[in-house]
Amino acid sequence: MKKYKNKLWIIPIVTAILFGATLIFTNFSSRTTNYKPYVSFLEDTSNKKIANVYIGDSSKITIKLKDGKTYQTDNPRTDNFKEDLLKQNINVSEDLPVNLVTLIPSLGLIASIAVLIFMGVKTSAKKSKKAMSVESMEALVAEDSDYTFEDIAGNEEAKESVQDIVDFLKNPEKYSSYGARMPRGVILYGEPGTGKTLLAKAVASEANVPFYAVSGSDFIQVYVGVGASRIRQLFKKARESSNGKAVIFIDEIDAIGKRRDGAKSTGGSDERDQTLNALLTEMSGFKDSQGIVVMAATNRLDMLDPALLRPGRFDRHIEIMLPDRCAREKIIKLHLANKPVGNIDICELAQKTSYFSGAKIENLMNEAAILACKADSKLIEKEHVDKAFSIILAGYEKKNRSYIEDIDKKITAYHEAGHAIVSMKVLPNEKISKITIIPSTKGAGGYTLSIPEDRMYQNKRYLKNRIMVLLGGRAAEEIIFGEEFITTGAHSDLKQSTKIAINMITQYGMGDTLGLLNVDEISNLNLNQDDVLGECKEFVDSIYSDVKKLLILNKDKLEKLSNMLLEKETLNSEDIVL
Repeated sequence: MKKYKNKLWIIPIVTAILFGATLIFTNFSSRTTNYKPYVSFLEDTSNKKIANVYIGDSSKITIKLKDGKTYQTDNPRTDNFKEDLLKQNINVSEDLPVNLVTLIPSLGLIASIAVLIFMGVKTSAKKSKKAMSVESMEALVAEDSDYTFEDIAGNEEAKESVQDIVDFLKNPEKYSSYGARMPRGVILYGEPGTGKTLLAKAVASEANVPFYAVSGSDFIQVYVGVGASRIRQLFKKARESSNGKAVIFIDEIDAIGKRRDGAKSTGGSDERDQTLNALLTEMSGFKDSQGIVVMAATNRLDMLDPALLRPGRFDRHIEIMLPDRCAREKIIKLHLANKPVGNIDICELAQKTSYFSGAKIENLMNEAAILACKADSKLIEKEHVDKAFSIILAGYEKKNRSYIEDIDKKITAYHEAGHAIVSMKVLPNEKISKITIIPSTKGAGGYTLSIPEDRMYQNKRYLKNRIMVLLGGRAAEEIIFGEEFITTGAHSDLKQSTKIAINMITQYGMGDTLGLLNVDEISNLNLNQDDVLGECKEFVDSIYSDVKKLLILNKDKLEKLSNMLLEKETLNSEDIVL
């Protein structure tokens, strides 16, 4: 239908072009009208051959003979010219004759342009109306989604938290008999890639109700009032769905639900505020008998407005956490189920992928399958997974390394060896899986991969040791090459160590300047940042001094590991024997 409507524009455009061309052609032809000198006109007058004379304001007059022929001659512009013609019984007109040859194309051209203007105005009005509607957001409606809780590996607690919502959507009368009301809203929060959208889809699929998925950014528009209008239309559309039951999923809800600052309020005229108010009004306006659940996802629960999180709006807050080792095993098995798998130790891989989200694990398995396909391997083997692991974390290895000078290789070898030695000494439980001095496409001159432990909390000692490992590369460079020859290779390490140190002192209450105070809660006070930065610098400098002492005591191992790296370029866990 839309394609047919687009073709309707062709008709007035083509007719306008045809009439315009005809008009140009006739005007050009009229310029070539037969011209006769004034003497010939006088002769025709004497011979009584003239039927009509058309006198205008131009320098030419048009003569029509009795035989139908016409021509032009010069206008004498005398006072008695018209009177003399009338005395000779010649019709005189001061208006030019109507020329149908030019009149019809002119009228056709005007009509075509008018039709085009009318169609343009009508289309513009439709687009403006559509921009205000929910249809322009392309809301995903999935009534027959095949996602179930079985398709979601891990997050057992989160799945248990939404089971009653599924049951409520299926059997609302059962809960009504107990006087219980269905939660009006559910906030899913957690790290990116942990499966928040997938869980919302599974709820709708398990309950066999329509699933409307939109993004919070779809409601934020240039024109004030558009977002609020879309909110109202979205809920109206959900209410009109089958049996009045549906799941509305708003991804990245912080785009419209950020905490409002009263001091910076603009009197409620802000588009974001109007959209949020419309959402709150719609959720508060639900009847208990209605089977509509609003589920929303965010990575930052602390940024949302309190009015959005109060009971009666988003009643339930469910954290979707990064999968633990057991959950990672299930996720790996799930993503390997449809793939030809060789000799892969799933338990070892689950341990290796600590702090990986479900999406990241899926990407790892997919990358391994691509590598196996490129190598024409019948099965996905361990080496494919190991290579995919390195690609995801550090990027592809650069093939052409002829431009790298020997001194640069030596610096990289000592740098990575410094990381590895410190890690083995202060974090012995974190197994080093790979050390390489081959540059990667992500900008690293080399890298050291270690497998972190699965832990719920990170204590002060661990964070301090983590900083020691990060500073191990810079310390090794200084010990071997001297303070004047340290390089830019520690740029990323210094960024990470600085971030950890600042968080320890300002966020975790592990410093002396702020003590147990959190900097976010006292940000409005006149805080002396120099004191905080001074403590951070002193703290990191102290750790760096300890790192240098540690490497000096183990300088023989540093030399040995560096030489091994220069010889083999890449060392796996079984190759690291000191």
